[in-house]
Amino acid sequence: MEKHLKLFTPGPGDVDEDVLAAMSLPVLRHYGPGWMEIYNETLSLLRDIFKTNNEIFLVLGPGSALMDMSIGSLLSPGDKIIVGQNGFFGDRLRDIAEGYGLVVIPFTSSLGEPLDPDEFRKLIVQNPDASAITLVHHETGTTVMNPLKEIAEIARKAGIAIIVDAVSSMGGVDLPVDEWGIDICVTTPNKCLEAIPGVGIISISPRAWEMVDKHTDNGHGWYLNLKTWRYFAREWGSWHPSPVTMPTNNILAMLTSLRNIKQVGLEAHYAKYAHASQAVRAGLGNLGFEMFVHQECASPIVTGVKARKEFTVAEIQNWLASERGMAVGGGLGTLSGKIFRVGHLGKAATREYLIDFLFSVEEFLRYKGLKVAEGSSLIGI
Repeated sequence: MEKHLKLFTPGPGDVDEDVLAAMSLPVLRHYGPGWMEIYNETLSLLRDIFKTNNEIFLVLGPGSALMDMSIGSLLSPGDKIIVGQNGFFGDRLRDIAEGYGLVVIPFTSSLGEPLDPDEFRKLIVQNPDASAITLVHHETGTTVMNPLKEIAEIARKAGIAIIVDAVSSMGGVDLPVDEWGIDICVTTPNKCLEAIPGVGIISISPRAWEMVDKHTDNGHGWYLNLKTWRYFAREWGSWHPSPVTMPTNNILAMLTSLRNIKQVGLEAHYAKYAHASQAVRAGLGNLGFEMFVHQECASPIVTGVKARKEFTVAEIQNWLASERGMAVGGGLGTLSGKIFRVGHLGKAATREYLIDFLFSVEEFLRYKGLKVAEGSSLIGI
């Protein structure tokens, strides 16, 4: 078994001990009055973070499964959907849409650049029969934050639904679902909510439900179908709100983290990520690294760093893992070997982790024969 590495990856992240402790409690049943108390508190705290009055479901599975559920439940084969594609996970949304027989209208930008709202306006004019747009808020593959607020406003005025992958942004930056008019918003606990993988979270607006009810379910199936989850939530919701056995201890761990976030406050939680990302950008920049994304569209959740000519991405990853017990992410797809990605999730945003990581990068550079003044990366701590 591999020894535990300190996680500086785009996800998951190292979580607090009380979150881990919840996983070791006796197994809870996923129904009955005791469970409903846990379940309802969890939904209430999630609504506060989503800033929504919409229905929220907890669905066993990863974020991609819930994006699959969203697109497949709202739209029917032959419908047009505009798909934001400026990275690995945007491309996955295209694959999901095409898998349902939808007509995909690509909404693209270069890797490392955000989606352009003006281009979206043009696509709507060119495709007035488009039913929806789907995009990734924080494109983790490139570390770009897309301008969701502006895009959502355009979609709202055009009268088309907006389906958002907020897997790695919800809880890390302000994302007021109701204010921005987001029809479907998906996230997971193992990113900025600082809990354990295993369950996805989805909010559904009244307009989204109207589209679900118009949807014909042509071969869509049962599990990843919002109608299935709505039926159990409404018909069995007083004691058994889900159609399947749920990972109850995972949800209890998430509740533990949500309580912690409530205690420190959302603004302080966001500020922690902003500080960590700026410390890493400043520290690595002072060591001669170049960031992949401009500050204006850079994520505060994960930082992308360009490869250097003196060593490969694999070299720094392997050295940090073997010599300092740290894991950082690599590039995905066409960015493999061209960038590495430093996550600021959970403990990675703490002062202790930040100093350990930046000082270790200094040591790696000296190991490679580069002259680096001790402590020169800690200017932003």
